Amino acid sequence: MKPSEILEALPKWSNATAAELLASPAWSMPCRFGDEQCAMRLDAVHPGDAIDLAIRLEGDDHVLRIADSPSFPDLHALWAERASMPEAVLLALVEKECGPLLQLLENAVRRQLSVVGFAPSAPSADESMIYARVVGADGQDKASFALTATPAVTAVLGSLRFIDVAHPAVRDESLSVEREFAAFSFPAADASTIEVGDSVLLPEVGTVEPRFVVDGRFIVAGNTVSEWKDDGMYRAVAAELDSVTLGALFDIATGASSLAPSAPPAPGTQLRLVRLGKPVASGRLSQLGAQAALAVDVVGA
Repeated sequence: MKPSEILEALPKWSNATAAELLASPAWSMPCRFGDEQCAMRLDAVHPGDAIDLAIRLEGDDHVLRIADSPSFPDLHALWAERASMPEAVLLALVEKECGPLLQLLENAVRRQLSVVGFAPSAPSADESMIYARVVGADGQDKASFALTATPAVTAVLGSLRFIDVAHPAVRDESLSVEREFAAFSFPAADASTIEVGDSVLLPEVGTVEPRFVVDGRFIVAGNTVSEWKDDGMYRAVAAELDSVTLGALFDIATGASSLAPSAPPAPGTQLRLVRLGKPVASGRLSQLGAQAALAVDVVGA
């Protein structure tokens, strides 16, 4: 599986609303600023000293606040004197200098952008705004701006494909890991008669490499990650859950690393016998003749 496929399989991310995705610090949208490949991030400082443009995105009126930036050299040089410039001259300069930003925004929201003029007033404090910065490949900011948010803009930008799987907010997420030592068929009639003191043979233990079931959704076998679905087999698993970060799972999926191999459980290790997510029995790993077995201490939960 690819990291993006793993992320999409997690309800926290796949069920997130567009607004929730936009609020994530991991949101990052690939874009072009002029001829340079950049990324748009929504963690810009609220611009205080800014130029407020009234723009229209295919019929929807917006306010676009543009902060001062060396990326707009002529406008940057005249920034302190802009209040004394004729409005028509300043507007023409803004449209010329900020053309790459306007084009970037048009491409990002997938709506034709037109400049109406200067906004008659700055956005009110309670008006919903998106605060963005454009980051170059060198990590330096190219421009910062704010745009009034509408449901249409939020819906376009709030996409799971813009969540950066390399961001710590994603990579540091912890997932449960269940170590599976054996999976086998077992007659239902026999399972219903298990009692404390019985031994359930586990011939796979010690002969088959343990597997890792992550979050009840993924199976890690060797250095591969694939989707896991409970097939109804009886499974002997470690009594205690481990954990793994989502970043570590991504690294396994891309071949950058692998989970440390799990050694066969030692005699006396606490195990659980489960089927379809429900406990059947629990106890200790023991030997019955030459074969590994589960010495049942508890039946059911």
